[in-house]
Amino acid sequence: MPETVSTRTEEDLLGQLEVPSHAYYGIQTLRAVQNFKLSGVPLAHFPNFVIALAMVKHAAADANHELGYLTTCKHQAITHACQRIMQGEFHDQFVVDMIQGGAGTSTNMNANEVIANVALEYLGCEKGDYKQVNPNNDVNMAQSTNDSYPTAIRLGLLLGHDKLLQSLENLIAAFRVKAQAFEHVLKMGRTQLQDAVPMTLGQEFQAFATTLEEDLCRLRTLVPELLCEVNLGGTAIGTGINADPSYQRLAVERLAAISGHPVKSAVDLIEATSDMGDFVLFSGMLKRTAVKLSKICNDLRLLSSGPRTGINEINLPARQPGSSIMPGKVNPVIPEAVNQVAFEIIGNDLTLTMAAEAGQLQLNVMEPIIAYKMFDSIRLLQRSMDMLRELCIDDITANENHCLHLVEHSIGLVTALNPYIGYQNSTRIAKKALESGRGILELVREEKLLEDDVLDDILKPQNMIAPRLVPVNS
Repeated sequence: MPETVSTRTEEDLLGQLEVPSHAYYGIQTLRAVQNFKLSGVPLAHFPNFVIALAMVKHAAADANHELGYLTTCKHQAITHACQRIMQGEFHDQFVVDMIQGGAGTSTNMNANEVIANVALEYLGCEKGDYKQVNPNNDVNMAQSTNDSYPTAIRLGLLLGHDKLLQSLENLIAAFRVKAQAFEHVLKMGRTQLQDAVPMTLGQEFQAFATTLEEDLCRLRTLVPELLCEVNLGGTAIGTGINADPSYQRLAVERLAAISGHPVKSAVDLIEATSDMGDFVLFSGMLKRTAVKLSKICNDLRLLSSGPRTGINEINLPARQPGSSIMPGKVNPVIPEAVNQVAFEIIGNDLTLTMAAEAGQLQLNVMEPIIAYKMFDSIRLLQRSMDMLRELCIDDITANENHCLHLVEHSIGLVTALNPYIGYQNSTRIAKKALESGRGILELVREEKLLEDDVLDDILKPQNMIAPRLVPVNS
């Protein structure tokens, strides 16, 4: 016989349900759990979002207490509950699926009910005794899902932003270390997968660092500006109905103090309640970084290809056997995984873009999928950057002699001679080298097109990897 679960009876406008006695959530959360069995990803999957929800409720309770609408007893109980959630407790009670109908109402009520029941426990009351502390009347006082939910999304993203920036900064630093280590390694640059002109491996890795640093600067400066404007206090559609005239200012001030982030009220609360443009821009920035990372990983896989029949200019650290049938095969699994993360983030951005467009009139009911995809993209991007740095970039080595061999035998070397022997001679020498299989330098010496000392000077690595003056009479 299955063990009987103890329950308590709760009631809402649709009737009664039996809620597990041990649960801190209530009837509206339970209905959402029964309705939305979709992604399998609950709110608890994103701790910063749960913490942000508690911070918003804490700020609202502080404002309502200061204005005299919430008793000291209830205020103490509610803020006690919020603080415990902010410290990481009760996150397992945030059980609603990230994808849900109702524009986030289920998420808001999940927070309201958990906070109410933790508060009731603090007061020595039974869970579900909402006459003492009510999820709607007390925890949700002067709020609507339509202002508390998007405010929590923004704050949750801000709470995770520093960690994302740190991972990106660490990855950039790792590429810089390799750039310095490889600054003397001469190699062939390539365009359209064909030999181009010489460069150093250090220059190639420095370019990886530079392109990511561009994104770091933008994420560092633009994102706080995007996310710090909140519509808390706008209630249902931005008009502030059911809130004291002083509530909005007080609630936002308290939220800034509680969170440690400089949140401020949006200029137009009606616009801020319905517009998702900030999330579109932020998601686009995450996508841009993901695309750059994916391109870098494509390059790493190409540069390490082989090892005997590919480019093989660098060695990626071996992390696991690569085949169940081919002995000795090792695959570039870490860059491959980053590629796949990038594809996911690109897909998240498209989903979010469509959801942002799908809003109507004074609200965008698709906010749950926007929240889900934003938090998912940040989590994936941050984890993939740490993985790439720790399990790949830090231990890359260069095949220096092989790189030099490829330069010396490349047809592309003729480009460095072009200013000295002319385009026609360079083209003829290149064609002859291709047809005969002989080297560029061998043919130039054979035809005495340049003196040996001039040729040696041209071919010095430092003279092939940067601009230099060419003698006018050469």
